[in-house]
Amino acid sequence: METIIARQPIFNEKRHLFAYELLYRGGGALSLADVGGNRATSSLITSSFLTEGLDRISGNKPCFVNFTEELLLENIVESFPVTSIVVEILEDVHPTDEVIRACRNLKRLGYLLALDDFVYHKNFIPLIELADIIKIDFRLTPINEIRTTLDCLSRHKIDYLAEKVETHGEFAEARQLGFKYFQGYFFAKPEELRIKEMGTSKITLLNLLSEINKPSFSSQKMTAMIAADVSLSYRLLRYINSAYFYLIKKIDSIHHAVTYLGENEIRRFVTLAVISEISHKKPAELVRLAAVRAKFCEQLGQESSQQTKPNELFMLGLFSLLHAMLDTPIKDILNKIPVSDDIKRALTDQRGPLAIFLTIVIAYERGSIEACFQALEPMGIRKEKIYPLYLSSLEFADTFVNL
Repeated sequence: METIIARQPIFNEKRHLFAYELLYRGGGALSLADVGGNRATSSLITSSFLTEGLDRISGNKPCFVNFTEELLLENIVESFPVTSIVVEILEDVHPTDEVIRACRNLKRLGYLLALDDFVYHKNFIPLIELADIIKIDFRLTPINEIRTTLDCLSRHKIDYLAEKVETHGEFAEARQLGFKYFQGYFFAKPEELRIKEMGTSKITLLNLLSEINKPSFSSQKMTAMIAADVSLSYRLLRYINSAYFYLIKKIDSIHHAVTYLGENEIRRFVTLAVISEISHKKPAELVRLAAVRAKFCEQLGQESSQQTKPNELFMLGLFSLLHAMLDTPIKDILNKIPVSDDIKRALTDQRGPLAIFLTIVIAYERGSIEACFQALEPMGIRKEKIYPLYLSSLEFADTFVNL
């Protein structure tokens, strides 16, 4: 059975990335419902920690991992570094004497403990007293019930995490209630669709984006443009000399870097750099997610039996979050950038030959694996390829964002 692992970001109140939750999503002939908690967590930690390496998946951020009662009692947690894992205790774990002893031992060793899908009951006080973080489903739990729960917990020294925060309004409300951490895809949504025109600086960056993606914009022009910008030059040289490329000899000139990468790759780099600048007031995770989508879409196209243009698919993934970066309707943005009709149709109407690739990528990142696999079939992409492609996309995105 293929192992499918997705990661979901967790932010602090300043919308800075705090950690990721690693989610096991099954694979092969089994759906998630067919996989028990013990098996799911065992598969996840075996694949992510032992086989793949934690840094490939988490970008060296702490990982929230679900633990069942059985796994807590088996002391599996102690196999992993204290700074790398947050022990997420599932809602159906009973606070027996054995469980309390195991959790107390983990606390003594320095592990952070989180209680998942929390609903207050006095029987859970022994676990509450050991917990560092309590997670509350912000969508399923009525606001009045959340307030009552927080009031009951007020005498305990605990941080609160709001799960399934999908809008900026929910984020603001949760923060006002006293939540410190936030999990969900609110950061990938526009904060407010603006009726007025975008600011001059962002228009200038969009014009640059337009220029560098024109067929007539040569590598010579690209070299001159990068060399004239100290910040861009610095980022390019860091990028080309990063571990992502495994170069034997260091590259120390812009001309050499442009020649090595080639015209298409250097366009992508500059496009990513411009996208990063456009969204500099947004969470860095937004740029990272856009870069993941770009690389994921491109690689899916390369694996597909369909005739595709990798550059188009890369741009499709990258531009799929422009509306959130600019808080502007995507149709208005695309009117200012020379992109193909297929990209426009995919981004504005979710139609056309490229739309299916974005459907696959978004289904995977949201953990909708059955929908993802269903969409793979007509594209001629084998299921066992999807996870390695995802990992490769994470590495690419993490390399760029950390420059």
